[in-house]
Amino acid sequence: MPLPPLVEPAAELSKEEVARYSRHLIIPDVGMDGQKRLKNAKVLVVGAGGLGSPALLYLAAAGVGTLGIVEFDVVDESNLQRQVIHGQSDVGRPKAESARDSIAEINPFVKVNLHQVHLSSENALDVFRDYDLILDGTDNFATRYLVNDAAVLLGKPYVWGSIFRFEGQVSVFWEEHGPQYRDLYPEPPPPGMVPSCAEGGVLGVLCASIGSIMVTEAIKLITGIGEPLLGRLMVYDALEMTYRTIKIRKDPAGEPIKELIDYDAFCGVVSEDAQQAAAGHTITPLELKHKQDAGENFLLVDVREPHEYEIVRIPGSVLIPKDRILSGEALAELPQDKPLVLHCKSGARSAEALAALHRAGFRDAVHVGGGVLAWAREVDPSLPTY
Repeated sequence: MPLPPLVEPAAELSKEEVARYSRHLIIPDVGMDGQKRLKNAKVLVVGAGGLGSPALLYLAAAGVGTLGIVEFDVVDESNLQRQVIHGQSDVGRPKAESARDSIAEINPFVKVNLHQVHLSSENALDVFRDYDLILDGTDNFATRYLVNDAAVLLGKPYVWGSIFRFEGQVSVFWEEHGPQYRDLYPEPPPPGMVPSCAEGGVLGVLCASIGSIMVTEAIKLITGIGEPLLGRLMVYDALEMTYRTIKIRKDPAGEPIKELIDYDAFCGVVSEDAQQAAAGHTITPLELKHKQDAGENFLLVDVREPHEYEIVRIPGSVLIPKDRILSGEALAELPQDKPLVLHCKSGARSAEALAALHRAGFRDAVHVGGGVLAWAREVDPSLPTY
């Protein structure tokens, strides 16, 4: 359903702004009034990564007057395949500062507020409070639930996007007028069930496709034009080149949100079983190297996926993907007469596999904290990372 404009118009546009936004101004549905609303809008973008990069660039280009950026990470070389707001010279710089500088190049009329903090239950309400609209481009469930709950408590709309490999999703959530994120996902998936982009990968250009749709929804909300994706989930498949929408309705059994909670605990970033298994059964990469150098008889098991194994591997490891261990399919392949050492990319998946092995009777199995990334960092810096 059409909604009234979210933002009141600014008093005027300068001569320079009229020239800059002329292609908007000659669209009857936008015009001077819509552009003044964009100028007066304050939009907060959570994350300056894959989705935040194109979103920030196009919000700035569209003339949104104030942009807030929530981001505490630094630019890594692996970001550049998709995070187009950053460049090679930005590697190692704070993402928020890199994004601010790129925005200034796109549109010097935009004010940029940096929130270089880890968004949490303690600061989310204060960060969100002064903005009209939130764009959520984060890639983990704990932050998504936090963004949702803070937006609900403050009565603010937000545009949500998600990407994975070749597929993306976008919706608009605003409890005052329709569903919220918890109506789509009442409960988070079990830990390890849904890989992150860092584990499963993402086609770089997919970020542009989904990020631009998110900005389109933001512009529609700010100016009051068109039909926003409120109550609808848009699903994009890049391989099939299809867009489809699914209706979302409010959950009549949904509990009202009264306060912010511990979202890491709620989402179980690493399951309790995995935490217990890892306690006292975690070795460092250097300890693994000492075991190898001493000629100890053990089996080093890489629980990542085959395509990850092709990128980089620890010498002497054998590949047995995590899912084959969790299902029990691979248990018969594991030796009973020597210890097992597991590793993955960073330690989370190997901890889950470790818990499954402990339950199956392999009580002396251990895993490598930090995985192959820590091995490359601490033992063999010549290895590539991803």
